[in-house]
Amino acid sequence: MKKVEVLAPAGNLPSLKAAVDNGADAVYFGFRDATNARNFEGLNFTEGEARQGIAYAHGHGARANVVLNTFPKVDDPAPWYRAVDAAARLGADAIILANLAVMKYCKERHPQLPIHLSVQASASNAEAIRFFQRHFQIRRVILPRVLTAPEIRQLHAQVDVELEVFAFGGLCVMAEGRCHLSSFVTGVSPNIEGVCSPARAVRFENHGEKLRTRLGGVLIAEYDQGEEAAYPTICKGCFQANDRVYHVMEEPGSLNILEILPQVIDAGVASLKIEGRQRTKAYVGTVTRILRQAVDAYYADPAAYRAKGSWQRALNATSEGTTHTLGTYEESWQ
Repeated sequence: MKKVEVLAPAGNLPSLKAAVDNGADAVYFGFRDATNARNFEGLNFTEGEARQGIAYAHGHGARANVVLNTFPKVDDPAPWYRAVDAAARLGADAIILANLAVMKYCKERHPQLPIHLSVQASASNAEAIRFFQRHFQIRRVILPRVLTAPEIRQLHAQVDVELEVFAFGGLCVMAEGRCHLSSFVTGVSPNIEGVCSPARAVRFENHGEKLRTRLGGVLIAEYDQGEEAAYPTICKGCFQANDRVYHVMEEPGSLNILEILPQVIDAGVASLKIEGRQRTKAYVGTVTRILRQAVDAYYADPAAYRAKGSWQRALNATSEGTTHTLGTYEESWQ
């Protein structure tokens, strides 16, 4: 039986090494430019760092995937094409792409480089996946976080590509790649900017005894003293509706599938992805180690598998809102 892959994020070289050292089968990272969706100050890799990271991963029996998941600007796609060339030249094991033009370029110039379809392409049904397989020979699709475990099982029976799913980290309740919520208040596309809430549009304001967060001038949430403030996004904001103020769309919390790990693995997924290239080295090391232990425990004795309380407590300590949820893995959208 081929084990499911544990795939860890790397926002920098120390995080990449922490992921590999704690049992990741593969890591994913982006270059230090606008070609990936975590283009923050101090994050990501120069070409030299990427070379070191790939060599470190390969030297420890792990794979290294390069992320190019933003959409190029029509008047200047060159940086995305250069990033594809760099990934191929550096010996990346796969490249994660969302844009049709960039996929076409990669397929024609570097047919030996496996293409993994980014979650930003928002392919969540068999016909969409077959389209990308037919035209670009994708090897894997990263599924949006909107499918239940039975739906993933059904999809696995319908397509002939690997399925990658999110196992832990930030939860997006929208269909990634198709969400326009933040663009209404920031004026920029998340698919081009790479983030729902660009730092320049975020404000933290003291208002008497309370802390307020705003995005593009819109009040997102208000916190009492000592209350943990979440980074402001529209979908996790508190708004007035039905004569009360509450989290209308989603409460802050992290996705964590440990309690249903057997169902997700049995659905036929090839890779369990940890979200968080923007998170710390300690986060990457902790989450990778625990997911590695959980996956190994499952394969050692599937019938006896149980999510340990110590695993959940350690993961909750790293979670947004210090709590976790199964998201839509067990709850259908209405």
